[in-house]
Amino acid sequence: MGSFPLKYNMLSLYLYILVPHIALKTPRNYGEMEAQALLSWKGSLLNKTRSTLPSWTLSNCSSHCNKTSTPCVWFGISCNDAGKVVKVNVSSLGLEGTLLSFKFSSFPNLDSLDLSSNELHGAIPAHIGNLSQLTYLGLSYSYFSGKIPWEISLLKNLETFLVVQNQLNGSIPVEIGNMKSLKELSFGNNNLSGIVPVSLGNLTGVTILELFETQISGSIPLEIGNMKSLLKLSLNENRLTGSIPTSIGNLTGLTSLYLFGNGLFGSIPQEIGRLKSLTYLSLSENSLVGAIPTSLEMGNMKSLEDLNMGDNHLKGPIPSTFSNLKNISDLVLSYNQLSGTVPEKIGNLRKLSLLQLSNNMLSGHLPQSLCLEGSLVNFTAKENYFTGPFPKGLRNCSTLYRVRLGKNQLTGDISDVFGVYPNLDFMDLSDNNLYGKLSRNWGQCQRLTSLSLSGNNITGPIPPEFGESTNLAVLDLSNNQLVGEISRELMKLKFLNKLNLSRNDLSRLLPSEIGNLSKLNHLGISSNNLSGHIPKQIGSCFKLLSLSLSTNRFHGTIPSQMGDLIFLQILLDLSRNKLMGEIPSGLGRLRFLEKLNVSHNMLSGPIPSSFEEMKSLTSINVSYNQLEGRLPNIAF
Repeated sequence: MGSFPLKYNMLSLYLYILVPHIALKTPRNYGEMEAQALLSWKGSLLNKTRSTLPSWTLSNCSSHCNKTSTPCVWFGISCNDAGKVVKVNVSSLGLEGTLLSFKFSSFPNLDSLDLSSNELHGAIPAHIGNLSQLTYLGLSYSYFSGKIPWEISLLKNLETFLVVQNQLNGSIPVEIGNMKSLKELSFGNNNLSGIVPVSLGNLTGVTILELFETQISGSIPLEIGNMKSLLKLSLNENRLTGSIPTSIGNLTGLTSLYLFGNGLFGSIPQEIGRLKSLTYLSLSENSLVGAIPTSLEMGNMKSLEDLNMGDNHLKGPIPSTFSNLKNISDLVLSYNQLSGTVPEKIGNLRKLSLLQLSNNMLSGHLPQSLCLEGSLVNFTAKENYFTGPFPKGLRNCSTLYRVRLGKNQLTGDISDVFGVYPNLDFMDLSDNNLYGKLSRNWGQCQRLTSLSLSGNNITGPIPPEFGESTNLAVLDLSNNQLVGEISRELMKLKFLNKLNLSRNDLSRLLPSEIGNLSKLNHLGISSNNLSGHIPKQIGSCFKLLSLSLSTNRFHGTIPSQMGDLIFLQILLDLSRNKLMGEIPSGLGRLRFLEKLNVSHNMLSGPIPSSFEEMKSLTSINVSYNQLEGRLPNIAF
């Protein structure tokens, strides 16, 4: 019994130490610790952004309602059943500040932290590695700078790490290759440098890897082929060089592969044909050479919706088996050195909406069945060697939005090949061998903004219905064999900024309504048979940068209103007409003009002294007139 007091005292001491420790672990005390940490960080934010978190405050009421001190009821905070903070989501609130005052060690149970789409800046603190239970970390679309701390690799449970569009620099820590729980890793749109770490090949559970728009260089490591869970791989718009590794063929579950905008060279590996689940494949804007691989020629990649191999140095034919890509919507092969003909059956691809074949060495006829039963929106095949007629399937292709077929050798009568295109915005058939008359249907293309048919053998008049295409901004019918007058209906096109009717056989007067075209930047009517006076209303086209009326039969005087065209910069050419009288002194106000040509007329009188003010002139020609005096002292 003598020992009882000692045992009693020891028990009391043990309880004295233990009870406060237990008290610290209660939900209430955990809540207070986490609340204080969150309030401390809130207090470090700039004043103007603190107001976006009004619920982040402790209650001022008496002790009977102290339960409100828990942050679990605050905006963006989620807790588990024990009252411990497990999620913080304050994305897209415009918060401005740093993470230096964020006490990560106060959140041992935090599972998700989303701070994305704010104005947070500064470094990502190394002690973020204390969040041992974290599975989601979102820091995208902010202004974080400095290096990615290697301590991130201590987050062994992390599954998603997103830091897209920040200002991070330095290399990607090799230790990230130890984060075996990762499923999504996105570093895109930063200033990262160095190489793609070989250690990323250890991340066999990653499904999304995005390293786009950084400054990483070197080659794509062979080990990338170990990441067999990948569904999406984005390495586009970097400084990567070398060849595409054959091991990429191991990624058989891949649905999206983006390697465009690098300096990759060599041939496209045959193994890429094993990626039968691909829906998006972009290898454009590299220096790839050789033929399109036979593994692609098999047409086995039947899930493909978007295939872009443009802007490389590929040679050889377009595989005929591309016609088996029944789900393809975008096919881009432009800016290569491809040759041969376009497989006719490509025109049967009903889902095809974008077909770009421009700037190759392709020849033969375009597929006549294009868009016959499909939904083609954008078709470009300019600067090739195509011959034959405009594809018949395009006549009733109401989905067309943009067509560029210029600089080929297309032939045929176009009088009746164009339908009505309610969605058409741009059409360029310039520099071909097309003939026939202009279709009246162009007037019903109400959304058309640009039409170029220059450099063909088109005859007949310009239909007045063109004036009904009221959104036209560019109309180029130059270098044809058009006849008749310039219709006043064209002067209703108030959005025109470029009108080129040069090198035709148009006659009669230039309508005085030309002054209605107040948005014109470029007006070319040279080398026709226009006569009469130059209308003074042309001075209302005050936005003109270039004006050419040369090689016509205009007579009378140069209208003084031309001096109002103070923004004329590129050219004023009135040469080879029958103009007479003096040169208006008001032309001296054209102080931005670089080239002036009034030669081969019947002008007389003195050369205006106001020309001294035309300091931008680099070329002036007043020859073959009856002018007196000498040219101003202009520094050419």
